[in-house]
Formats: sequence, structure tokens, C-alpha cells
Amino acid sequence: MRFLLDWLRLSGLAAVFIAIVSAQTPAAAPSDSGDDYQRIFGVLPNYLTVSDPQAGVEPLTSREKFVLFARQTYDPGTIAGAALGAGISQAHNGDPKYGDGSGPYGERFGAAMADLTSQNFFGGVLLAAAFHEDPRYFRRGPQYGFWNRFGYSLSRVLITRTDGGTDRFSYSATLGMAMGIGLSNVYYPASSVNGTEIASRFGTSLISSALSNILPEFWPDIHQKLFHRKGKPKDGSGAPKAPAPAIKQGAAELR
Repeated sequence: MRFLLDWLRLSGLAAVFIAIVSAQTPAAAPSDSGDDYQRIFGVLPNYLTVSDPQAGVEPLTSREKFVLFARQTYDPGTIAGAALGAGISQAHNGDPKYGDGSGPYGERFGAAMADLTSQNFFGGVLLAAAFHEDPRYFRRGPQYGFWNRFGYSLSRVLITRTDGGTDRFSYSATLGMAMGIGLSNVYYPASSVNGTEIASRFGTSLISSALSNILPEFWPDIHQKLFHRKGKPKDGSGAPKAPAPAIKQGAAELR
């Protein structure tokens, strides 16, 4: 329980910091920059996705990578997902094996948030800046077929775009995932820290990261079908018109 209290204090400080950073970030002018797509079904945060695959996108600064990490990680939808995951683990006493009861549930929830924070920070901020890689997901777009887009979305867990606009192996995401899992050994119970468990956690994280790209890839198409509004520009991309060159998708909306 002490771990959970320490985590809540840290989360509170992080929330204050995010509010300060967001207040200092200039608001973007009204535009069709993908605001409708920042939440999937109005719940799941989708700040890391570049919705319009045809838009010219500027690279992110290190500060913008940090702000995106913080906003995505501490979003209420993300926190609710961690709470749900902790509940599922609690129900069958899965990893991390803290035991039964309200205390162990709090520890599981704290561990889930710590896992998210460490992996997202290492991969999306620290290593992304060091390797000059872009932590955002760039959609393939509806000009390609379903299976092409499906395979593309899964592949982006291992392939990323650099700040220079080229594709390559994602060192930041892969190493960041490994570093986060290594750090989790500090606060996981001894029964959940061994070679088999660590390998299983890495595989699970890899698979879940790959699957998490599927909805962002198809969400603009789904949104257009379910919530199409008259007057919405149709450019054949399944997404709004490209923003002005000065606007950075996934970063300009942080206000």
C-alpha cells in the first residue's frame, strides 16, 4: 500500500507539471487537424496518431515528445485501463502475484501504472530523443487494402519513422520496452521475477503494443461511417484536410 501512496503522490506531481506545460503551449488555430480522432469511441486516448497519412508532418522536439508521453500516459482512459487490467489480474491472481485483497489490488494497480510510465518514458521520450525516432503512429490510410493496413499496423511495433522521415527498426520502442520490464523487477514480487516471467512479460508487451495500433489505423474510417457530418471535407484519405505546415499533428493539439 505504501507503494501505491508513493505512486499517487508522483501522479499528482506529474498532473501539476502537465498542466503547467500545457498552459505554456500556444493554442493552435482552429483547423481540421484531427481533433475528432484524439479519442477512440470518446474514451481511449489517441494523441500519438497522425490521422492524415497525406499531410506533411514536421518532426517533434524533445519537449513535444515528453508532453505527448505525459498526456497519453496520464489520460483518464489510460488510468482506467490500468485499473481494469489490475482487476483482471486480481481475479485470477495473475502476474504480478501480490496475492488477494484490497491491498494487493492497490499494488497491482500501482505496478500497472509504473509499467506504463516507465516503458512509455524510456521508449517515447528518452530513447526517442537519443535515436532521433518519432514515437507517433503514422496511419497507412484507406488508399491501401484492409489486410495491407492490418499488417502495416502490426509491423509498426518494430518499425518506426525517424525524425528525418525515413523508416527503420524501432530501437527506441524495443529497448524502451526492455528497460521498463527490467525496472519492473525492482517492485514486482519475487515470485514474478525470473527468466520465464520476464520473457513472458516482454512477449506480452510486444504483442499488446502491436495490437494497439489496429484501432488507430481504422478509427478515422469508423468515425466517418458512424459520425459523418455534412460539410466535412472529403479528400479521399478518410481523415480531415492536412493542417497548415506550421501545425504538428499530435503535438499542436496539446493545449
